[in-house]
Amino acid sequence: FRSYYSSKSVFLCIGITALVCLGVTIFCFQTKVDFTSCRGLFCALGIGLFVSGIVVTITLSFKYIPWLHMLYSAIAAIVFTLFLAYDTQLILGNRRHSISPEEYVYGALRLYTDITQIFINLLQLFGSR
Repeated sequence: FRSYYSSKSVFLCIGITALVCLGVTIFCFQTKVDFTSCRGLFCALGIGLFVSGIVVTITLSFKYIPWLHMLYSAIAAIVFTLFLAYDTQLILGNRRHSISPEEYVYGALRLYTDITQIFINLLQLFGSR
């Protein structure tokens, strides 16, 4: 088993991810901003992130450019933080759109993927090998 990141950087990214998730959750509980009414924006963000990920992957496969990798990781972490806010408001309800209580597994999986992606992108951004 070969470790790619040091323990210190992994624990740092876990802490940052936990603080981001806590901050987003508190923000979603008390804000009047409705992220659920911006479905088109979040769809465009997802498609843009996907396309830019393909371009960055192709570019980095020919020549590794560290700042490009870090820029993509920072943008992806920000986009998935916005996705986390959107999904949190979908679960909380009392907004324009919400998911039904019967879809709790679906909501939990959406939160899980957002949090995992935030952690992975932060690890790529701050992680030391």
